[in-house]
Amino acid sequence: MLYHFLFPLARHYKALNVFQYISVRAVGAAVTALLLSFIVGPIILRALRRESMHQVVREGTPESHAAKGRTPTMGGLIILNSSLISVILWGRFSIAHPYLLIVIFVTLWMGIIGFIDDYLKLQQKKRGEKNRGLVERYKLTGQVIAGIALGLYVWLHPLSPNLPGASTTLPFFKYYLVIPIAGFAWTYVAFTTFILTGTSNAVNITDGLDGLAAGLSAIAFATFAIFAYIIGRVDYSRFLLVFYLQDSGELTVFCLAMLGALIGFLWFNTHPAEVFMGDTGALALGGALGAVAVLLKSEFVLAFVGAVFVAEMLSVIFQRYVFKVRRMRHGLEYAQAHRVFRRAPLHHHFEELGWNETQVVVRFWIIGILCAFFALSTLKLR
Repeated sequence: MLYHFLFPLARHYKALNVFQYISVRAVGAAVTALLLSFIVGPIILRALRRESMHQVVREGTPESHAAKGRTPTMGGLIILNSSLISVILWGRFSIAHPYLLIVIFVTLWMGIIGFIDDYLKLQQKKRGEKNRGLVERYKLTGQVIAGIALGLYVWLHPLSPNLPGASTTLPFFKYYLVIPIAGFAWTYVAFTTFILTGTSNAVNITDGLDGLAAGLSAIAFATFAIFAYIIGRVDYSRFLLVFYLQDSGELTVFCLAMLGALIGFLWFNTHPAEVFMGDTGALALGGALGAVAVLLKSEFVLAFVGAVFVAEMLSVIFQRYVFKVRRMRHGLEYAQAHRVFRRAPLHHHFEELGWNETQVVVRFWIIGILCAFFALSTLKLR
């Protein structure tokens, strides 16, 4: 918005030329989102407390988490308000290359699904019912719809003339990979749906300790901001032998706005947390990360950047699969006594090993930073 209103005036006021630079607008978006989170955070927090929007403790969590049932949830509203307002202020919107429009749509769509889930859980808790929230198949249906819509749009409307819609790239390789179109278009749409659904659920599963998901998401968005900036510049992309996507640099504004909002949210979410993001925030963050990766043709890089999210998701899948197999073969008692992890997701396993909550969070952040460095190395090692 600021770009569209102020940059045309640059011929009269030379100082306004700074709005043409993505780097300036991206930093402005980060600072704005950070300040907005400090402004809207206390307002939303008071409203959540007034309405008794308290966290619903998941089944299977350690007993030490029982006290978290008195902490407000749906704090993802702080992240969404701060980041999206900032993007609207500092982004440059284009119909020809609608990167920002697409990623905002996916983020809001996933956030709404999470909001409905959180709201239903809270209402069920107040009525003394089992806290199921939004029925699992309905939640999954909403995520799949977003994935299909994103996949179809990118396939049918390539965002760059130099790159087919149904394509992706592989880390450490110079060239992009084209997915065969004739008779196999559904494979790209299915691939995109898998990325979007998997990422949103992985972030949601990781959101089990104070500051864990928010910190890891901040690291991931900071990493993708660098990818977006490089891929969106002809000179940098040519030097690093990376494909060039016109106007994709605008995703740098989005990623840094998310980074600023997440840092601001951590002010309230650090241990002991004053508020949790809930599914409202977790699903929105996962959807945003997945959408950014798809738009940058960096889906496989996402596996490196979000390696901790992947590990958390796999720990749950592996735990459930092995438990079911052992229960069928040896009975319930044997299956319960021979679990793969003491608890799943993975962060609870380390809690059971004796790590306190802060140790788990900070050590997982460190692993996330190392994974981000590894992902950034793929830009040069080709």
